[in-house]
Amino acid sequence: MKAIVCENWGGPELLKLRDLPSPVPGPGEVKIAIRAAGINFPDLLIIQKKYQHQPPLPFTPGAEVAGEVVALGPGVSDLRVGDRVLAACSTGGFAEEVTVKAEKCIVIPPNVAFDVAAAFTLAYATGWHALMDRGELKPGETVLVLGAGGGVGLAAVEVAKAAGARVVAAASSEEKLAVCRAHGADETINYSEEDLRAGIARTTANRGPDVIYDPVGGKYAEPAFRSIAWRGRYLVIGFASGAIPSLALNLPLLKGASIVGVLWGAFAQREPERHKEGMRTLLAWLAEGKLKPLISHRYRLAEVPQALADMAARKIIGKTVMVP
Repeated sequence: MKAIVCENWGGPELLKLRDLPSPVPGPGEVKIAIRAAGINFPDLLIIQKKYQHQPPLPFTPGAEVAGEVVALGPGVSDLRVGDRVLAACSTGGFAEEVTVKAEKCIVIPPNVAFDVAAAFTLAYATGWHALMDRGELKPGETVLVLGAGGGVGLAAVEVAKAAGARVVAAASSEEKLAVCRAHGADETINYSEEDLRAGIARTTANRGPDVIYDPVGGKYAEPAFRSIAWRGRYLVIGFASGAIPSLALNLPLLKGASIVGVLWGAFAQREPERHKEGMRTLLAWLAEGKLKPLISHRYRLAEVPQALADMAARKIIGKTVMVP
């Protein structure tokens, strides 16, 4: 099979397209013929040795896939050859085939295409875990989403709206904010043109957001937190800006606010039943049309390095997928 391989730490230009042996499923595993794979910001971090958990070299990046089960390992009884599934796999997704634990696979509803399924798990499951599980979001509350034009941010906009929240989307361009409004944002802030705190005051009637969803970090973290509502929850998703911010601890004290860490991968591993509960809710919302994943770009397997370079250059709105 063909696969993208990271042989040396560095940028996307160092990735290679290689011929590798077809994987064989072990006990409790299935082999999936990949029809689409989600392309995510952690894929860019992991090849640069900047992610929280690093595999040894060489490895194939790609953390979420959708495809057909083509082989069963010993002990697998709840899936069949031919099943259409999506799965989180950490690595191995940018290839024609991959083996994953059967317990990590979720059968795709008949009306959901492979590319949509491949773009779904990481972004939307992170949004559900962050907003509903960690943030305890309630209908009628206000959510501020930073970096709302990206795949993870835009999914959070949709999840918050599906949960009955009022959503303020913040992003760096009017093009991105137009997409956010089309996907349910009630108010928007262009923080490349407007001071973020002024924008928050304008869009929340000076009250501040109840929940802040922050996958960006960097220079926007402190001004956003200073504007949070009483008893607000600040959700730490990641640091797409590249800078990990620091917050003075008197700030949560003054607002009675919480700083809440969100690490979806560890959550799905440690609390698999709770994760599956979230996925069932999300797939139901998808079937009802409450969630509408935006796939703005599709790349072939050999084009994955270019896809990651485009992501690094902030050229992407919504989600991108690899389609072998």
